[in-house]
Amino acid sequence: MTSLTLLPNGELKCGNLKCGLIVVKCLNYAQYDACNQCVVKPASVVGNAEPLDLFCNCCRFNRTIPDLSVTGNLQKWATLESAKRRLFYDLDQLRLPYGDASESITPPLAFDFKGDVLPSNNRWHSLNPQEKVYTGHDNGTITINIIEADAVEREKARVSLGEPQRTLLGHFRHEIGHYYWDVLVKNRREDECIAVFGDHNSPDYETALEQYYEAGPRTNWADDSISEYATMHPWEDFAETWALYLQILSELDTATNVGFLAPDALETADIAAIVLRSQRLSVALNELNRSMGLMDAMPKPIVAPVVEKLKFIHQLTHPATMN
Repeated sequence: MTSLTLLPNGELKCGNLKCGLIVVKCLNYAQYDACNQCVVKPASVVGNAEPLDLFCNCCRFNRTIPDLSVTGNLQKWATLESAKRRLFYDLDQLRLPYGDASESITPPLAFDFKGDVLPSNNRWHSLNPQEKVYTGHDNGTITINIIEADAVEREKARVSLGEPQRTLLGHFRHEIGHYYWDVLVKNRREDECIAVFGDHNSPDYETALEQYYEAGPRTNWADDSISEYATMHPWEDFAETWALYLQILSELDTATNVGFLAPDALETADIAAIVLRSQRLSVALNELNRSMGLMDAMPKPIVAPVVEKLKFIHQLTHPATMN
């Protein structure tokens, strides 16, 4: 984070003394204050203070934003964007590939932020299927129902679904896991993935989904899975484990940068060492949270079969580290 310096000619300059670039606010920052990032001003127009319609590296992937004529949607959208920026920080730390169609990334990444159709009194209610927005991923497009940005509604869903945690950032990390299955695993390392997570072809996803919501998770799910939902289908197991992996690395990165942990080269560490470091940190965080009456930061221990799944994802994101 850095300040912006307003120049006499109306241009903005990065306040970092080591940078000093001329920048412009992301269009979603300038128009709606739903972003806090800037874009380097093209050299061809430096010296011209006229506004430019440029998006930052997070907002440029938005395909659909909420209907801002609906009261409260602007704040919900800004909350979504805040979580998305944290996600992109995770991806950039890992130097993972992402892009749109012009950048030869298959599938191209996009985000749809939508709300359920509301009645005139603007209150949530039961909807017909065609009026309901489902959070999910489809061929590179991540859809988030903006009701998840409502803390009260999100907590209701967390309790009704029996989830130890339910966060916006967790949704983003889960859905981006599906995206990276397509980018890094599909038609590349499917056999290896099947050996770790199970066969995603049998049963097919729709059958597995129906069975899960009819019968629920198996009783011993905690023996080898990070969550109940991870048992629904190997794709969901992969996405849940991917989200856990990003969470672990983010926790360690933050703890290191604020001085709670000594610096450590995660790129060259094996996954067992990373998990052990994370679990020790989690115990401390859980105790701090409990002292304030909050939920645990890490609700459950990471069992050995989950470590093996994390190992596969670690190898995907750090191909030179085959531990």
